[in-house]
Amino acid sequence: MPAPTGPAAGARRHPIETVVYDFGNVLVRWDPYGAFTDHDRAAVDAWMAEIDFPTFNHAQDAGRTWGEARAALADRPHLVPLVDAYVTGFAGSLLGPVPGSAELVGELKQLGLRLYGLTNWSAELFHHAEVAAPAVGLMDDVVVSGRVGLAKPDPRIFAHLVATLDVDPARAVFVDDSPANVAAAADAGFHAVHFTGTDAFRAALRDLGVPVRAA
Repeated sequence: MPAPTGPAAGARRHPIETVVYDFGNVLVRWDPYGAFTDHDRAAVDAWMAEIDFPTFNHAQDAGRTWGEARAALADRPHLVPLVDAYVTGFAGSLLGPVPGSAELVGELKQLGLRLYGLTNWSAELFHHAEVAAPAVGLMDDVVVSGRVGLAKPDPRIFAHLVATLDVDPARAVFVDDSPANVAAAADAGFHAVHFTGTDAFRAALRDLGVPVRAA
């Protein structure tokens, strides 16, 4: 079970009132290769390597538009067609809800907890999220990185969430599949949980005093 981290880890001085969800591979399964069903895997691998896909994608998450991304590749125009293919096929990269996630979100909603999203996601592609994982629609609000021009693990996006949604980190759980993002959330004062599966997250919530059912 992933142990919660953060300044108040293990303490129950402050009852949990808020759960902040990352989305990709926590609520909705994401595999970028799913956008390229009509392309040779080796060609996609070569494109991802040359474009440095994690860095390229992070720039989109941080607010760069796809038009700006294309313009940035003016000196490497051979990379643009697969950029366009990724955008066109993006819905195919979303493989449905993470097992058990919808049920857990429903339980948390019934318990009356505040539910928020804090997701690294291109503003222009975020409309696909709820279609692929309806539990996204149960969030009380969502901070989308591409809309605010900040992306995890930048500490400023956690400060933005705290300020705009009136979240007390000492009374909030943040869950994410990225260790870097979890560490940043812990530094911001959240009870931070590294997501390895819904059952393990249930156990972490119970350890923090949230009365969800046992897995």
